[in-house]
This record gives sequence, structure tokens and C-alpha cells, in this order.
Amino acid sequence: MTTGAPRLVVVGGGILGTMHAVEGARRGFEVVQLDRDAVPRGASVRNFGLVWVSGRAAGPELELALRARERWEEIARLAPAIGFRAAGSLTIARVPAEMAVIEEAVGRPDSGARGLSILTAAQVRATFPAITGEVLAALRCTRDAIVEPRSVLGALRGALEGSAAYTWLPGAHAVEVRDHAVRDHRGEWHDGDLVVCCPGAYPGAFLADQLAVAPLRRVRLQMIETEPFATEVTTAVADGDSFRYYPAYGGRARKGLPPQADVAARWSAQLLLVQRATGHLTIGDTHAYDEPSSFDISDEPSRHLVASAAAILGGTLPAVERRWDGVYVEATAGGLYHRVAVAPGVVVVTGAGGRGMTLAPAIAEESFA
Repeated sequence: MTTGAPRLVVVGGGILGTMHAVEGARRGFEVVQLDRDAVPRGASVRNFGLVWVSGRAAGPELELALRARERWEEIARLAPAIGFRAAGSLTIARVPAEMAVIEEAVGRPDSGARGLSILTAAQVRATFPAITGEVLAALRCTRDAIVEPRSVLGALRGALEGSAAYTWLPGAHAVEVRDHAVRDHRGEWHDGDLVVCCPGAYPGAFLADQLAVAPLRRVRLQMIETEPFATEVTTAVADGDSFRYYPAYGGRARKGLPPQADVAARWSAQLLLVQRATGHLTIGDTHAYDEPSSFDISDEPSRHLVASAAAILGGTLPAVERRWDGVYVEATAGGLYHRVAVAPGVVVVTGAGGRGMTLAPAIAEESFA
């Protein structure tokens, strides 16, 4: 394709790479997108599909998350098959110490921007009839949202492929970069005014030297999905352990939380629960930082998280239908993600970690800013 427009080459078919392709097309670029896999297999399809504003740190992270939330809603109008739902979230308190964290969060100056409020147990049950179990109170966040992670990438590419200025090259493994260009394993060079590489957790040899000392680490998580749940769960659900893992809840009240259950502490576990459009319940998650990571998928944390979900929903959950793990890469030097120029006209964007699905549209905007 040759239209005379500036040319963008994107390496990586995950959510970061695909959002750079979307943003480039929006700005009038011809876009060529390469990925080594013919179908998505990485962290971008092995997650909850949460656009998670509630837990983001005050300041730049929250600002980026709020902008990303706006972009998700705009993108959904162009690609409705991403399954965007402005469902919000509930983080459930079951003990008074967790209630104190909720009260502290709602009392902060940015709680209005996050759409935070406190719901009593009665209000939770009246508003969300699927939740009938152990609830002292809940933190409601109206700015959180849900997309369908196994549909998002295909839906976005489908919207892009309606334009003659977009080319998708699956099965093209990038092996070398030079100024304003990347070469695939077949020997073809792809030249662009800008080349953006979004390599995910395993960047491959062609970026090994450039990222060898980058402030990045890999994180492994485990998740499960049940058979369809008969009752509609109209919001994302988290348990009080989530307060331990998200920066928004740092403060005096969090220091008063009781110790985690032993199994949750061993697996750095928190309950996140999302009902898919198909009715299935996606439940997780865990965090492991060992290198190399284990290849085993353990039932121990899954049993704990299913029990927590059942206690909140107030009944027995359907049988587990599938389970999987995933690995994402996160920045460790205090930044929200890692961007580095590796040659003139060639940048690497990676390390968004567990924020990737939430922040990807806004990160892509920043790459063009």
C-alpha cells in the first residue's frame, strides 16, 4: 500500500501493539502490523478484560487511566465486538478493617473522579441481586468497565481492516531492527516513519541487548473459568484482599488490615471476578515473580478464590470448565511502563504489567504525543 501518508510499523499483536495500530490509523498513518503468532496467545487474551480505574495510584497513573477509560468508550463505538460494558465494580468488605479502607478511599479528594461511593450490604443486595452472601459493605466504582479479552484483538483488527491503509501480517517474526525499519524472519524489511515494538513478556533475540538491563520483571498469574452461572452478575467483583495490591488504597487504614489467609499470602492472591458475555465466570488471580517461573498450574489458590467468590455470591458456583496461566512484564523503576528508543525512528513500548488492558489506549496516545 502506498498512499503518501506517513507510515507506521507495529511489531506485536497484543493489546499494546494493537492500540498503537488503532491510534496510528486515527492519526492518518498507513499501518503495517506484524505478530509472530497467527492467533493471540499472550497476556492480552489471558486476563480479566478489566478497565480498572478504581485501584490506580493518585496522580499521573489515575489521569492516564481516566483518559484510557474515555478512549475505550470511544473505541467501542467503532468496534462494538470488543464487548465494552460500563459495568463498574464492587470491592467487597467482609470485616471492619476492610470497611475502614473503603471509608478512607471515599474520603480522598480524587474519589469523585474515580466514581467512588460506599454501598451498605442492603444496597448491594438491592442493586446487584446476584450478590447474596457475606457482605459488610462495598466500595462501588462507576468508572471501572469490562471488555471481552478473547474478542478485543480480533474486533480491533476487524475495524482496522475496513481501511485500505492497514495491513495485518500474522506469523511474521521480527528478527532485526535498523533505522526506521524492522526485518521479519523471511528476510523482508518493513520501513516506516515510525516503528513501534511491543514485544510482550518475551521480546526475542532481536531486542535482547536493548532490554537486557531494562527495569522490567515478569509476573506469572493463574486464572480459572467456570461453566455459565445462571444469575447475571452485572458488575466486576473484588474481595478485600484487593486493597493490599492496588496503590490507590495505600494509607493508614490499609496498615490495619489483618494478615491474609495463609494460602492467599503464599500465592499473593486477590479475588477478581468477572462474568463473561457467555455467562461464564472468570476468577483469579495470583502473582508469582520467580525466574524461571513454574510450569505447574496449582489447584490450591483456585480452591481458595472459588471459595471466596462463593461466599460473596452466596451459593455454590458452577464447575470449573478451564484454567490457564499467563505471564506479563511490568516496569520496576517507578514508571507506569517502559518506553525506549533503540534506533532512530524505532521505539520499544512494554512493561505496562497488570495495567496493560486498562492503559493501552492512553499509552498509545502518548507514543504519538
